[in-house]
Amino acid sequence: MSATKVRKTSAPPTSTPASTPPSTPEPGIDRIDKAILRLLQRDASISNVALAAKVNLSPPACLRRVDRLKKMGLITGIVALLNARALDAGMLVLIGVVLDRSTPESFADFEKAAAKVSGCMECHVVTGEFDYFMLVRTRDSDSFNRLHAQQLLYLPGVRQIRSFVVLKQVLSTTELPI
Repeated sequence: MSATKVRKTSAPPTSTPASTPPSTPEPGIDRIDKAILRLLQRDASISNVALAAKVNLSPPACLRRVDRLKKMGLITGIVALLNARALDAGMLVLIGVVLDRSTPESFADFEKAAAKVSGCMECHVVTGEFDYFMLVRTRDSDSFNRLHAQQLLYLPGVRQIRSFVVLKQVLSTTELPI
């Protein structure tokens, strides 16, 4: 049996969009699939030929596996990671938000508005003292002050906002443990 043989797996349901990550690990991914995922997380610009060589597959077999991993929803996009400081977005701020009401409507209104905040990189519903944590990038303290005055104060349903300016980024990764 050659190393290029691809194991057959069941296709994902047609009603699930490819960008929706699976809620549990997909059956049918093996050590080669995991190696492909690890390598692509580190460098998605790697050529298919180079990727195939690293996982000991032929290029066509490797390409089929990558396509299958995309169809399974395990690969949801390929992006370039940019240098925030070089692009005048070197200041990182964590923002804790408390809403004045805990209703589905107030959460939906806030989430819709938060998605439009300039420089908002992430927004998470959390447990504990805050309802949300936002991760915002901006140029400096003056630009954050303007963002706060012009956008954050006008987010709907907000009772309290606490900002935490990042002094030093110790760890930031996009790699999931596989």
